[in-house]
Amino acid sequence: MKIKIGIVGGTGYTGVELLRLLAKHPHAQLEIITSRSEAGKPVTDLFPNLRGYVDLRYSEPDVKTLAACDVVFFATPHATAMYTVPELIKAGAKVIDLSADFRIKDVKLWEQWYNVEHACPELIESAVYGLPELHRQQISNAQLVACPGCYPTSMQLGLIPLLEAGVVDTQDLIVNAISGVSGAGRKASIGGLMGEVGESFKAYATNGHRHLPETIESLSRVAQHQIQLTFVPHLAPMVRGIHATVYANMTQQQTQSLQDLFEQRYKDEPFVDVLPQGSHPETRSVRGVNTCQLAIHQPQNSSKVVVLSVIDNLVKGASGQAVQNMNIMFNLPETTGLDNIGLLP
Repeated sequence: MKIKIGIVGGTGYTGVELLRLLAKHPHAQLEIITSRSEAGKPVTDLFPNLRGYVDLRYSEPDVKTLAACDVVFFATPHATAMYTVPELIKAGAKVIDLSADFRIKDVKLWEQWYNVEHACPELIESAVYGLPELHRQQISNAQLVACPGCYPTSMQLGLIPLLEAGVVDTQDLIVNAISGVSGAGRKASIGGLMGEVGESFKAYATNGHRHLPETIESLSRVAQHQIQLTFVPHLAPMVRGIHATVYANMTQQQTQSLQDLFEQRYKDEPFVDVLPQGSHPETRSVRGVNTCQLAIHQPQNSSKVVVLSVIDNLVKGASGQAVQNMNIMFNLPETTGLDNIGLLP
């Protein structure tokens, strides 16, 4: 089986990461990749690492051409996909959106955080939140999948077992998460210059990050009531990777150890690796792969739980998870095209 694929927005980091992964996918047939600014140019002019693997040229977005694909990925800025997706859905194409346009079910809340009126709120309810570890069955039947954000992926995978078991205080959850600069996208900005981020480390968006409402909404469904989460993102002088440190307070004693709880929850998940007790995962261990590594701690045997979660923000946090969703939607083995090994050193 060959899956005809279109990619809208192929010049950013998530777009080129999709190309890297799909170029070696045995069932992927890349048909079209769009860019208004680079239309007519070979993809390999911008990304020489794809020479010999991708022979497409960028083209102007055209709904009719995209609608002829089996699946269309949107690797576009927020508040872009929503203007084109309705036509593609009507034409019968499947859509996987890597932006935030369909992640939040509460339309008014989305509009509040993204400062624009939603163009197709009627599609939000039918969009499936594309975290396979939570919604695998719904993804398999979906026509429109909203890929989670990178921070939300790392945070949720660290919290899901605790919330499902009902063993922590859901009104006092805290996450400190650190991202590499590629999380801000491939655009020119002073804050992304090497002279600004090199040899430095800082928190940002402490009063509220756009990934916060998405995470709270999703985890509240897991907990079956409204949770409270304090989330502080940080920027580190590295290109790829997210390290999330999750803090929660135990509310009841577990007959099962927390290590066993996590191992049992994720034992059948191909892309979640629960490390041995006492481990400290590193972002470099998951560089280039679709894996989340987790480690669970209870410092000084206290009631405080600390979960360490690492992912590659461009793979499990974006394009790899998008391909994982595609595999599920087309009834392929979930690991197809994603069975890579992390890059060390």
